[in-house]
Amino acid sequence: MFRKIYLSSFGYFISIGLNLLGFFHKPFMVYGYFNKKPKVFRKYTRISSSAKLINRSNLNIHNNVWIGHYCLIDSIGGVEIAEGVNISSHAVIYSHSSHDSIRLLGKEYIKVEASKRLGYCLNSVYIGPYTFIGTSSVILPGVKIGKGCIIGGGSVINKDIPDYSIAVGNPARIIGDTRERDKKRFEKYINDPKYYNNYSNL
Repeated sequence: MFRKIYLSSFGYFISIGLNLLGFFHKPFMVYGYFNKKPKVFRKYTRISSSAKLINRSNLNIHNNVWIGHYCLIDSIGGVEIAEGVNISSHAVIYSHSSHDSIRLLGKEYIKVEASKRLGYCLNSVYIGPYTFIGTSSVILPGVKIGKGCIIGGGSVINKDIPDYSIAVGNPARIIGDTRERDKKRFEKYINDPKYYNNYSNL
């Protein structure tokens, strides 16, 4: 019943109510997200009320995304999360880093404009469609993760990950291909029209 009402024209108002409730009762999944970057409402995106989203104006979240409890997404340098991405609880995405700059500038750090700080890192992150990010993973600035990937729990991603990769570890290394993994569920070859790779908009 709730699903039918949510998918009707009342869905936008339900999402507003859930977002307001999120300030008082944590954690639970909030349906719907207003994407400030393109100024559109993502009705099928679900984000935990306990997730911390920093600098939403530089955060581009597409539809059908799921972001779990206690995640941190730092969008100061820009973050794009493509359609269907699933981010498990306690995962962290960084698009900036100031640890070198603080050490190099010392007490003068706070007095210097961010763009002029020595050693300051500001670099965007992209996560491709239908990629899974495991629990407690850390994605560092400047990383691009391809579509259809699996990032194992607790992994640290410090370099680009190609499409369909299975990557695990600290630092992460590629150990497999999700297409080979998926074929086992379709017998000899993938022919299901629902399979994400057959979607024309990807």
